[in-house]
Amino acid sequence: MSNPLKIKISIADRVYPLTIDPSQEEGLRKAAKQIEIMIKRFEKSYAVRDKQDVLAMSALQFAAQVEQKQIDSSSDSQQVEERLKALDLLLHEQVS
Repeated sequence: MSNPLKIKISIADRVYPLTIDPSQEEGLRKAAKQIEIMIKRFEKSYAVRDKQDVLAMSALQFAAQVEQKQIDSSSDSQQVEERLKALDLLLHEQVS
C-alpha cells in the first residue's frame, strides 16, 4: 500500500477508522452511503429498531446483488460463447 490514507466511515451510527489505499476511498464511501440508505429503508419499511438486524439485511441485499451480477455475467458469457461458435461454424462452412 503506497501512501496509506486514514479515513473514518460512519455506518449505523458508529464510526470506523480505516487505513486504506487512496484508490479505495471513493468505493468505500459510496458503499457506506448505500448501506446507510438501505438501513434507513429497512427501518422505515419494517419498523426494525435493532441495528444488527438492519445491518444483516443490508449485508444480505449487497451479497445478493453481487451474486446476481455474477449469474447474469455468466449467462451473458455463455450466450456470447454460443454465438461465437455459431459464427465460427458459418465461417468454416463458407471457407470450405
